[in-house]
Amino acid sequence: MKYLGEYLDLHCGGVDNIFPHHTNEIAQSEAYLGHPWCGAWFHVAHLNTASGKMSKSKGEFLTLSLLEEKGYDPLAYRFFCLQSHYRKSLVFTYENLDNAAGAYAKLVAKIASLDHDGDYDEAGAKPYLDAFRSALENDLNTSLAVTALYDVLKAPLNGETKRELIAKFDTVLSLGLLEAADKLKKKEEAPSSDPRRAEIESMIAARAEAKKQKNYAEADRIRAELSAMGVTLTDTKDGTTYTIA
Repeated sequence: MKYLGEYLDLHCGGVDNIFPHHTNEIAQSEAYLGHPWCGAWFHVAHLNTASGKMSKSKGEFLTLSLLEEKGYDPLAYRFFCLQSHYRKSLVFTYENLDNAAGAYAKLVAKIASLDHDGDYDEAGAKPYLDAFRSALENDLNTSLAVTALYDVLKAPLNGETKRELIAKFDTVLSLGLLEAADKLKKKEEAPSSDPRRAEIESMIAARAEAKKQKNYAEADRIRAELSAMGVTLTDTKDGTTYTIA
């Protein structure tokens, strides 16, 4: 209330907070205020592993710092989450995350390839804005919203209109798409001069062999070592790509 005032539009939390935590929070807050407090309550299903609910007590607890240690971009994890609906339990595996990281990298590369041609076409953009808004109004269906984003990339629109739509969509998705795309394009246009490329590619090959032998601990160790060198890996069905910070 100190920062947001006495009226909230939306209050978030996990499904395990509905009762008694949020029930008590409503009772206490509205008794104190003397008026309704929050217009809607938003409860997210659990993040699970293949063996069930992820929890600290099981020793299966995911943090962004852990993902960064393993060389993952936190935005790739966000993209992974956005592709599911908040009412559905999401199953986390590193294979699923690798697939999402690959899809995110391809999305950024596709955006980086857009030309800066033409002026913003408001009439042409409207159906895509409407589709994106409709997805969000459909119980915050972020999966459909991501589909609307892909539809923009395939649309018969000029590059500037596509980039403007992506910018508008990303005010909700918060995937840093244009920033990542512009950074990628700048890096691709710059001459390659890192003397460690042979070493990096050798380590990536060793990691691929470790994964093939199901030695995932060694694969994780190599990924973490590369991350410490400023190398970010992206696993795709066609192999592993990398960027150097």
